[in-house]
Amino acid sequence: MGPESKPGPTRRQWLAGQAPWAALATFGPGFGATAAPSAPPAQPSRASGSAAAGTTAPLLRRIPSSGEAIPLVGLGTWITFNVGNDVRARDACAEVVRAFFAGGGRVIDSSPMYGSSQPVIGHALARLGRPEALFSAEKVWIGDGARGDAQMEASRAHWGVPRFDLMQVHNLLAWEAHLPRLLAMKAQGQLRYVGITTSEGRRHAEIERLMKTQPIDFVQFTYNPVDREVEQRLLPLAAERRIAVLVNRPFREGALLRALQRHKLPGWAAALGCDGWAQAVLKFIVAHPAVTCAIPATGQVSHVVQNLGAARGPMPDAALRARIAADVAALV
Repeated sequence: MGPESKPGPTRRQWLAGQAPWAALATFGPGFGATAAPSAPPAQPSRASGSAAAGTTAPLLRRIPSSGEAIPLVGLGTWITFNVGNDVRARDACAEVVRAFFAGGGRVIDSSPMYGSSQPVIGHALARLGRPEALFSAEKVWIGDGARGDAQMEASRAHWGVPRFDLMQVHNLLAWEAHLPRLLAMKAQGQLRYVGITTSEGRRHAEIERLMKTQPIDFVQFTYNPVDREVEQRLLPLAAERRIAVLVNRPFREGALLRALQRHKLPGWAAALGCDGWAQAVLKFIVAHPAVTCAIPATGQVSHVVQNLGAARGPMPDAALRARIAADVAALV
C-alpha cells in the first residue's frame, strides 16, 4: 500500500488518543500502510495466515522509521525470567517462549539489569532452534560509557544472536556516552534500531528532550489505564517524530491486575472479546495509535497466551478507551 493520505491529527486528538482513523472497533486485513513522514504511525493490520492452530494471527503495527510490522504484544522478562541456574525454572521459561512464538509473538525485551534473564532467554532460544521470528530488544545499562561495548557483547553472547534488532539506553544511564555509540553501530549494520527507556514515570522531561533532538527509532516508558502522564506530551511527540513506542509495566508488576481481579469485568470487556482483566488493560494500551507494542512480563504459559489474545479481535475506540480508564481508576 502507498503512503497514508489522510491528514495528520490535531494535537488535541493525539493528547486524547483520538486520531480519527484510530476510532475503529476492529482492524481489517491489510489495514496499516507505512506512513509518510508527515503522517502518524500506521495502524494495526493482520498478519497473513494463522499464528497457531485454531487462532487468527495477532494484529500488527508498523515501526515508523522503517515500516517493519511487529505484533502489538511482546514479552518482557523483568523479574519473571530471573530464575538463576534452576534447571526446571529455566525450562519453564523456555515453554513460555515456545508458547509466545506459537501464538505469533516476536518482540522479547531484556536488560543486563534483569539478573539471569539474558542467559535464560538464550537457553530458551537454543531449545527452540533459534526462531527466525525473533525481534530481540536489549539494553545497555552501565555508568562507564567505555564499558558499554563489552556489556553489549556479553548480552549478545547470552542470547546467542548474531546481532540485536533493537538496543536501548536503559533508564538513560550515561546516555551521553552510549547513544552516539549505538547510532554509530546502527550505521555500521551492527544494530537495526536504537532507543531510550525509562519506567515508573521517571525522567519524562529528559526523555522528551531527547525525543526532540536525537534520531532514535524507539522510546520505552510506562503506560496503562492508571499511569497516563505520557498521554499529555510523550505519546503525541512520538507520533510527531515518528518514533516507535514500547510500553513497559502495563500491569505494574501485577499489582494492577491483583487490584482489578477483585471486581467483575464490565460489560464492555465482553464486547472487546476480553477473557480477563489482563486483556482489557492491554487492549486499552495498544489501541492508542502512537503505541507500537506492549511488553508484559510473565513466567507462565497460560498468561503469555492470554496476553497475546489482547492483540486479536475488536479494539476500543477513543470513547471506549476513556471509559475504560475511568472504570479502572474507580476500581483501584
